[in-house]
Amino acid sequence: MNAPLSFLLPLLAVVLAYLIGSLSFAVLVSRTLGLDDPRTYGSGNPGATNVLRSGSKAAAVATLVLDAAKGWLPVALVRWWGKPYGFEEGTLALVGLAAFLGHLWPVFFRFQGGKGVATALGVLLGVSGWLGLAVALTWVLVAFVSRYSSLAALIAAVCAPVYYLLLDGVLWNADSRIAVAIGAMALLLIWRHQENIERLLQGTESRLGQSSKGGSSTPGADHTHRR
Repeated sequence: MNAPLSFLLPLLAVVLAYLIGSLSFAVLVSRTLGLDDPRTYGSGNPGATNVLRSGSKAAAVATLVLDAAKGWLPVALVRWWGKPYGFEEGTLALVGLAAFLGHLWPVFFRFQGGKGVATALGVLLGVSGWLGLAVALTWVLVAFVSRYSSLAALIAAVCAPVYYLLLDGVLWNADSRIAVAIGAMALLLIWRHQENIERLLQGTESRLGQSSKGGSSTPGADHTHRR
């Protein structure tokens, strides 16, 4: 492969990953099912937890699965078929990070995206099914014990790079570039949960199953319902 293509093809893969990540399935699924735009109630966050406040569990599950899939797919494609095109671990790391950034700042939705929990999980599953499973189980365990979705997301985010480095040579061979991408996603996810952290410290964060859509028409109108 000549030099221009060795640069342009990975760049194209990163751009496509960002565009895939920019598909806000919380909004798209809600529109398809005739539900209100999730950006207009609850926390205003276009994610599965806020979609659940619409009262439709099916819409929330579909949003969760599709948001995870858009993080997984670009990484999986690079891993499966990227080597003949010169896509190495560095490209894989950038593609995963780009899909995650697309969810946070989607070009198709005025750069107003979600917090990235499901998409980050999808990226981790693409990197390694074992890694994704370990992080998902961490989220489930913390959420089951605490009943706080946000706390579970924060702890799982911290654990993701720790697991990746700690189990190097056991379940996978860690790469420094992928480790940096996972660390960056963890930091961004924590940053996106700043308000949740404040409410957790104040004891005002709502628990899983505690609140619903509740008729709020203004995003964030009820601060105790944000997630």
